[in-house]
Amino acid sequence: MERLASFSSDPFDKPPCRGCSSYLTEPYVKCAECGPPPFLLCLQCFTRGFEYKKHQSDHTYEIMTSDFPVLDPNWTAQEEMSLLEAVMDCGFGNWQDVANQMCTKSKEECEKHYMKHFINNPLFASTLLNLKQAEEAQHHETAIPFHSADDPPRPTFDSLLSRDMAGYMPARADFVEEFDNYAEWDLRDIDFVEDDSDILHALKIAVVDIYHSRLKERQRRKKIIRDHGLINLRKFQILERRYPKEVQELYETMRRFARILGPVEHDKFIESHALEFELRREIKRLQEYRAAGITNFCSARTYDHLKKSRDEERLKRTMLSEVLQYIQDSSACQQWLSRQADIDSGLTPTVPVPSTTGRRSAPPLNLTGLPGTEKLNEKEKELCQMVRLVPGAYLEYKAALVNECNKQGGLRLAQARALIKIDVNKTRKIYDFLIREGYITKA
Repeated sequence: MERLASFSSDPFDKPPCRGCSSYLTEPYVKCAECGPPPFLLCLQCFTRGFEYKKHQSDHTYEIMTSDFPVLDPNWTAQEEMSLLEAVMDCGFGNWQDVANQMCTKSKEECEKHYMKHFINNPLFASTLLNLKQAEEAQHHETAIPFHSADDPPRPTFDSLLSRDMAGYMPARADFVEEFDNYAEWDLRDIDFVEDDSDILHALKIAVVDIYHSRLKERQRRKKIIRDHGLINLRKFQILERRYPKEVQELYETMRRFARILGPVEHDKFIESHALEFELRREIKRLQEYRAAGITNFCSARTYDHLKKSRDEERLKRTMLSEVLQYIQDSSACQQWLSRQADIDSGLTPTVPVPSTTGRRSAPPLNLTGLPGTEKLNEKEKELCQMVRLVPGAYLEYKAALVNECNKQGGLRLAQARALIKIDVNKTRKIYDFLIREGYITKA
């Protein structure tokens, strides 16, 4: 049986004959019963009936040759392989160089044969299309692989963009500071020499194995960061804020399990819970309609409009009661108006000057009916009453300070004042309260 030789035309690329150790030239014989590795013999050793260890002269065999046509009757299989190797070496279009390397075909024959059978062949085109479609189908349900950009950003060291990207350098696909950054130090003094004892040699091998395990852990962490899109933390936080606050809390809690699930499965899990939250909220809204005796959506729209108007009126009455409390003290009223003007203009409110006339300070803020009050514990309600801060604003300030503390590993008072553009005394009280309750830590 004739078979296509699995080696190139260069005799030095083929293994030697097992009988005489000479380099094989086609045709040669391969034993069909011995191997792997393949047991190859030249024709001379085969005709002598060479036998070696398990190989016997009566074994079945195959004749390995490339001297038969494949695509064209005038081109042998060996010439086909030589043409492909020549095009790979000389480059597509350099047909004269290709013909010179082949030595058996002219420039025109090489060009015509290659264009006909390897470029314009519909069989190859359909095969490549099927392979491409199969590859796309394979990656359709998997995570998007990371590829280096043609011109990736190159942020300067310790810049804002570099900090947002956690020190990632896209041009090198590397981080400024790697996980276990000094793992290579354990190998700097290791040198393998011939006169090492067995115990010392085994110890050095163990150190190298430990270093390999560190490299694997480093690559695993990089893969998690790339697959989940965690390189740009700011963009990740923006995407996270698209969910309701209840789903954001779940997202924060389940983030540690993302490396186990994988990027696609983790996103599906969060999306399913976001959908569940929306369904529960819709069911609660429909139950509210039913309790109010509403039976159609036209009445529901009217009900929502009236409810919104009532909430706005309640908020106005609350603000009016706060203003009326300040009107009793002209100095406090002036300070309140000045502070509100600074807040509306985006400036940092000025520190109110304490009154020296012996007048009493403003009474605690009444939190009844204010949105967000139900989310506060008793200590937080007491803080909001004393500093006269509405619960919604307090929750936003608290979330901003906690996120910044988690990002920096600690928080200073100056950083808190830069994040919260309100009265510095209120900022100090909020900062001290969060530290005392363990929500944040001092830097």
